[in-house]
Amino acid sequence: MTKKKNKTQPDAAQDEKQAAESADTNQETAEQSDENGYDLPAEMETLNAELADIKDKFLRATAETENVRRRAENDVQNARKFAVEKFAAEVLSIRDCLELARSVDFKEDNQEALKKMHEGLDLTLKQIDSVFEKFQINMVSPDGEKFNPDLHQAISMLESDKVAANHVISVVQKGFTLNDRLLRPAMVTVSKGGGNGKNEENDQKSAENEANSS
Repeated sequence: MTKKKNKTQPDAAQDEKQAAESADTNQETAEQSDENGYDLPAEMETLNAELADIKDKFLRATAETENVRRRAENDVQNARKFAVEKFAAEVLSIRDCLELARSVDFKEDNQEALKKMHEGLDLTLKQIDSVFEKFQINMVSPDGEKFNPDLHQAISMLESDKVAANHVISVVQKGFTLNDRLLRPAMVTVSKGGGNGKNEENDQKSAENEANSS
């Protein structure tokens, strides 16, 4: 019994020694961690900042993608709306020729032929105008209206006591719009006014400026 007791004492001492060495090792590891700058709160703060930056970049990229999608949709819609623009511009000249033919007057002995020709031209013009309406091609005929440089092109300016200054005296060539976009401006003659009075002089200058800007 005495031999067994003497044998366990060194074992207990060895265990205590190992425990002490382990504690020293843990303390040394902690000290080394402090020396290497491992600060958990600081590390968490850094990670949160990086996460916030990534989130901000993601939101910006998402917004830009949405803007690109909307622009693409608008481009497609415009392409559909104005796909016939060149075709429409060419058709306008055909209508002009028909309208010019409609205005021709023959001698009295050809009135019956003239009447039939006018009827045919009127029907053709009506059909063309129906097609124009279907494709949102609208006529601009501003006779007597105020001059609008966005829709009208002044080819001359005349004094007039009957038509107010800066208003259209006559339409030389009708204009057209396609889906509210100007296809061809109306060629017009613009009034300078009667030339009397200070207000009329101001109206004349305003009309000239707007005609030049067109």
